[in-house]
Amino acid sequence: MVARRPPGASVRSVPRLLRRGGIWAATIGLAVVLVAVLAAAGVASGQDALHPSSKPAPKDLVATASDFHNLATMTRVRGFFISNPLGHLKQALRVANSPKGGVYPVGTIIQLVPQEAMVKRRKGFNRATHDWEFFTLQTTALGTTITTRGTSNVVNRFGGSCQSCHSAAAPQFDFVCEHDHGCAPLPVGDDVIAAIQRADPRPLTPPGP
Repeated sequence: MVARRPPGASVRSVPRLLRRGGIWAATIGLAVVLVAVLAAAGVASGQDALHPSSKPAPKDLVATASDFHNLATMTRVRGFFISNPLGHLKQALRVANSPKGGVYPVGTIIQLVPQEAMVKRRKGFNRATHDWEFFTLQTTALGTTITTRGTSNVVNRFGGSCQSCHSAAAPQFDFVCEHDHGCAPLPVGDDVIAAIQRADPRPLTPPGP
């Protein structure tokens, strides 16, 4: 004989199945919502990586005495010397060797003589100096000491303002003076400058990267 279900059994199983089905539906719905949220978060994080809300601060070189070295350890370009502790030496040399000039990269250090230097600072440092900072230095066999730094306040070995002298350079040469850049000639000849350069007393330690 085939057993029969008690009366009402099928009626009681319907709500039970509905309840079970509801739980499964709710679980599936929650899973779908969770996947959508995670996907949206992933897209958002990817977009944040591609388009950050805040740009990183521009690099700058706030030079210390340890950034200035014997001229012989720097790269010579005609009558002056260049280094770039921030790692942009190749770009600086391209500008220095271009007959059309250009803008030197941040961190460029230029020296004509051991006791004076100019350092390219971040954009916006000083509009009047094209973002160059000038230095007077004391140099000995022990190294370098910064005696003066700034812009219009720095005076060269001949008693003139560094900013005023360099402001005469043609615009395409980014405030850097040479014989054909428009600046007034120095009161001493190239032979005297070369002798001062050779007499740099600082140790021959190579500059950092």
